[in-house]
Amino acid sequence: MNKRNPGASPNNDTQLVTNSSLYSSGTPGKGDKPKITRRQFLARGAVTVIGAGLFTSGYAWQGEPRWLDVTRMELPLRELPSAFAGIKVVHFSDTHLGFNKGAHDLAKLVAHIKEAEPDLICFTGDIVDSNPEDLLDSVSILAELTAPLGKFAILGNHDYKNTASVTGMLQSAGFKVLRNESYLLKRGGEVMAVTGLDDLLKGMPDPEAALSGVPAGTFTLLMMHEPDYADTAEAYPFNLQLSGHSHGGQIRLPIAGPMYTPNGALKYIAGLYYTEHKAMPVYVNRGFGETYLPFRLLCRPELTVITLRQA
Repeated sequence: MNKRNPGASPNNDTQLVTNSSLYSSGTPGKGDKPKITRRQFLARGAVTVIGAGLFTSGYAWQGEPRWLDVTRMELPLRELPSAFAGIKVVHFSDTHLGFNKGAHDLAKLVAHIKEAEPDLICFTGDIVDSNPEDLLDSVSILAELTAPLGKFAILGNHDYKNTASVTGMLQSAGFKVLRNESYLLKRGGEVMAVTGLDDLLKGMPDPEAALSGVPAGTFTLLMMHEPDYADTAEAYPFNLQLSGHSHGGQIRLPIAGPMYTPNGALKYIAGLYYTEHKAMPVYVNRGFGETYLPFRLLCRPELTVITLRQA
């Protein structure tokens, strides 16, 4: 069974207003309808097409990348311990600092995270686009985030230029960086685990090592950068996977959908899915930043607020 309910993409109705009608030469008589020549018709059509193209490119460059979509959802889970029912997990991903997004943009995202009042914060990789130094100015901003159950991070493929530096700065901001590791959360006498794996493309994910300290039967939330890894993860005792990496395609067209998604995000692209055999839920965040091209179209940057419920 492979169900899909991706997060909704924005629906922007654009109306282009042209100049007043162009009339044919001569003065129309009373009651006559204005006429337009073929050349004038083609010229007006060209102006409309060019104007629409300029509007769309400007929107995709300066508009949509800065129009955050806060996705709120409730997720029923059969194995969730009752003590953790109702907790809010705030999930963000792919900030790609240093390419089209910087500390000023991240400060706005952090304000939205604070407003959500999370119980648990999960960041699923690609904190920088390339250079670790691009994270320096944002460490103090990320340090403002707090959550009763903690804040956790994993590395994405773009974070591997200097993993020690990136990991150190995330830890300075108060994040527990999980690389094939698990962390046990305790609440109301019950336990759940948060597991983070190495990146699929640049690292060496080892779910067996990551789960070695997790008691059997423990509800486990998996953080994995590449969403398509879910088809491997479902063979292990994970109950929920949070991922990023895809950017939702970043550029989406009506009907056609995403123009391109990277390896590791060819099957699970945006929103909520369930794996085929185990029906493990997989949520794919569209990311906050951009990479390669500074554009987004019909694919707004996303912050996800997931309230966990008992099924």
